[in-house]
Amino acid sequence: MYKIKEVIASFKAKNPNIYEFIMFNIMSNVATIVNFIVLWIGNAVLFKALADRPFKWFIFDYPVKVGGLAGILSFLLAYVCAQIVNFIVQRKVVFSANVSIKKVLPWYILTVTVAGLISVWLPPYVITLIQPYVGSWAPTISNMVNIMVQVLINYPMMKFKIMKQD
Repeated sequence: MYKIKEVIASFKAKNPNIYEFIMFNIMSNVATIVNFIVLWIGNAVLFKALADRPFKWFIFDYPVKVGGLAGILSFLLAYVCAQIVNFIVQRKVVFSANVSIKKVLPWYILTVTVAGLISVWLPPYVITLIQPYVGSWAPTISNMVNIMVQVLINYPMMKFKIMKQD
């Protein structure tokens, strides 16, 4: 066990940016787990009664066949819960940021709002595209696509703008 710790410490010292990105992704899994649990609870329990109501507003189109109103509410709730968990985990564990939350919170909210709009807009298109091939797994796979999009948006913003040292 001691040898593994030495190897990790050595890797971290030689490759701090790669180590940070790996830790970002590993720790993002905490938020991912929260995201999936809340998504499944939202679809199966919390918003199940709303699954027969289509939702269409602005760029968001959730017909009944992709989950309807229950689908968008579940994705939204899962996303918000995951982002709260992600902020705490990334700040404490990955970046050890100590900058005032008041200074960076507007940037974090902007970042997760942009990523969130994309993540709420994208699922019905992904589900429609892949549902003939994967059936009931389509919402789960669509959520995986959302998570990848979020990493592409969130990591650079956290690294260079939000999670700083004072």
